[in-house]
This record gives sequence, structure tokens and C-alpha cells, in this order.
Amino acid sequence: MEIFKDFTFDSAHFLPHVPKGHKCFRMHGHTYRLRVVVRGAVDEKLGWVMDFADIKAAVKPIIAQLDHRVLNDIEGLENPTAEVISKWIWTRLRAHLPGLARIELYETPTSGCIFTGAQ
Repeated sequence: MEIFKDFTFDSAHFLPHVPKGHKCFRMHGHTYRLRVVVRGAVDEKLGWVMDFADIKAAVKPIIAQLDHRVLNDIEGLENPTAEVISKWIWTRLRAHLPGLARIELYETPTSGCIFTGAQ
């Protein structure tokens, strides 16, 4: 079974490798939505895969590093595309969240990235 928890954070960024005329070359911001999906068996006694509070506790320090920041200033996010941000989050989250199945990162309500740990 899979469970998920959603989070939001607000960050600014620019994409330094796109052509200078591209709108994302300029500094701009997003309200990102992050969905963290955990896969596992339902514990027969507890009746859940994992406590949602445990997901929140694992994600909280990562969100603190990203929220109201310029992403380009964070080590590893110098070119902060949705794909790069997703992989960055996954790398920091997987050791703290057994059963991590995927993360979904939405830059806008209609655009985003899904990362499952595979390249």
C-alpha cells in the first residue's frame, strides 16, 4: 500500500543555463508543493503503513532548508530545475524515511517532476 503527505514551501530561483531571453533566466519564485509517498505493508496491530507524523518529522528539516530561500544559494541546487530539486530532496530524505517510494514536486499546479530514485 502507498500513503502520502503533502507539503508546501516558497522559494525563489533562476535557471542559469537557459538562454538569456528565457523567462526562467530571471529570478522568480514558486510556491512548491511536495508530495512524499511511502510504500509498505499495513501493520496489523496499528492499521497503518506509517504514522503521518513520522513523515512530517523527516521532511520538516528539509523544508526548513528550502523555504523562503534563493535555491541557487544552496549547495547542490546551483541549477535548481524541478528535476535537480527532486533528486536533492530524495537524497536527503531516503535515509530517514524507510519505504520511500517517490516524491512529486510541483512548481505550479500544472507542472512538476516525479522522482523514484532511479536515474
